[in-house]
Amino acid sequence: MSKDNSTGTIGEKKGFLSEGAIEVITVILLGITALLTAWATYAGSIHSGNQATNYAKSNNLSSDGNSQYNEAVQNLAQDMETWNTIAAYQADIIYADSVGDKDAIEEKAKKLQWFCQDNLTDDMASAIGYDLDAFNDGKDDTKDIVDWINDESDIAINSPFNDEEFVNGYYTDALAILDESQQAIEQGQKDNANSDKFSLVSVIYSVVLFLLGIVGVFKNKNNKLVILAISIVCLLVAFVFMLTIPLPASGGIFG
Repeated sequence: MSKDNSTGTIGEKKGFLSEGAIEVITVILLGITALLTAWATYAGSIHSGNQATNYAKSNNLSSDGNSQYNEAVQNLAQDMETWNTIAAYQADIIYADSVGDKDAIEEKAKKLQWFCQDNLTDDMASAIGYDLDAFNDGKDDTKDIVDWINDESDIAINSPFNDEEFVNGYYTDALAILDESQQAIEQGQKDNANSDKFSLVSVIYSVVLFLLGIVGVFKNKNNKLVILAISIVCLLVAFVFMLTIPLPASGGIFG
């Protein structure tokens, strides 16, 4: 009789986790899960705030970029008109030069000079090789203009709008702003996706908290261990998943 009781006592001592140990583990896990839930909620809210900020930034940049794009279209059309007028003056000067009409050359060169002074932009002047300073310094201006037109490089008589790089230059600033707008909205979409992921993690942590909260309800120790094991698995899954989610690039404690 004494031997059987002794054996039973030893068997109870060898049981996997005592009731007290289960309670301690449950309390510790409750604390850890609560902290992780708070962290996931906080990070998710920062992502959500960054999403709104990036969407607003994208809208503002898009509006500015479209405005500058329309302005570039207008500038291009205006400069093409300017070039057509310059080309017409050049044709008159070339013809007058070919027939030796010096008066006509002088007249047309003056008109071209005045027109370019008022309408030619620095970029376009550079593209056609027109020196706004040298051709307007009062020293042999007509000769300088004729020499410029007759230059062997043909830079003066070839339309700058045949150069794709020159034409694209009108849109450089606008396209840069529109590209920045696209990057902002893409970042906003990433923030939105990351916010959703942190929300999912918070939901899983909430399930863990619920499971840990009902561990003490069960009288049977095996049932407690099963619920505790499920809680630990869910906690680990949520934690590993959370580690794969990028932290916010800015906002809150993230700068």
